[in-house]
Amino acid sequence: MARPSEVSVVIPAFNEEGAIGAVVERVRARHPWKEVLVVDDGSRDATAARAEAAGARVVRHPYNKGNGAAVKTGIREARGDVVLLMDADGQHDAEDIDALIEPIGPHDMVIGARSSGDQTFIRAFGNILFKTLASWLTGRPIPDLTSGFRAARRDRLLEILHLLPNGFSYPTTSCLSFLKAGYNVLFVPIRAHRRVGTSKIKPLRDGVKFFLIILKIVTLYNPLKVFFPISATAFVLGVLYGVENVVFHGKIPMGAALLIQLAVVVFLFGLISEQIASTQERK
Repeated sequence: MARPSEVSVVIPAFNEEGAIGAVVERVRARHPWKEVLVVDDGSRDATAARAEAAGARVVRHPYNKGNGAAVKTGIREARGDVVLLMDADGQHDAEDIDALIEPIGPHDMVIGARSSGDQTFIRAFGNILFKTLASWLTGRPIPDLTSGFRAARRDRLLEILHLLPNGFSYPTTSCLSFLKAGYNVLFVPIRAHRRVGTSKIKPLRDGVKFFLIILKIVTLYNPLKVFFPISATAFVLGVLYGVENVVFHGKIPMGAALLIQLAVVVFLFGLISEQIASTQERK
């Protein structure tokens, strides 16, 4: 178990004056942490002042860079060997913190997995789609892909820091990166409360980003998992289309030849990408 004196609690915040003070107070009351660090991402309200008044160390961005950028600043600035990340909007319960930090040691990252009942219908539906896709691509069941409540070894986080986006997709990226790098990742059930204030996530815009990030990370670590299904589908369609036309029309159509050529090209791209990925892993 990670000792509280080794843990930096990092809370990225942007215009969260309504909740940040209470969040910091509840976290500080839980254990004598190494520190409670609030990264104020260019807030235009009293977020920084209320965090400081509640006892947090505050690092400020001069302008809004994004949730992921605030997380990266927090990881760089953290003084503890373990980083606990949580939201500033009051969704996460301080009583669940122990369940996240206790397994650190045998596990490199522990993620708080919310139940579908703790989320709005749109978010729950989107999360089901993304975690189903991510589970298939990674070969590991993922109960919650987008939870921002997690603990991890700081040295492991620094290894993937360059992969984290500046927007709201850092939970997806960090989870997939740890899994595909072969690190030990554990999911534990947590409770999630209704947030204070208005969510800054846009389902359509950020949903597209989450989908692209899943493909990006899996392509980075296991390219054939993406390229091979595309290649196989094109090949099967090309063969079926060609056989049908030979049987009924006595000739092979250009479309069938193009599909088979596409299958070969995509497969070769996949092999090349796989070799590049293997080379990067050895480095």
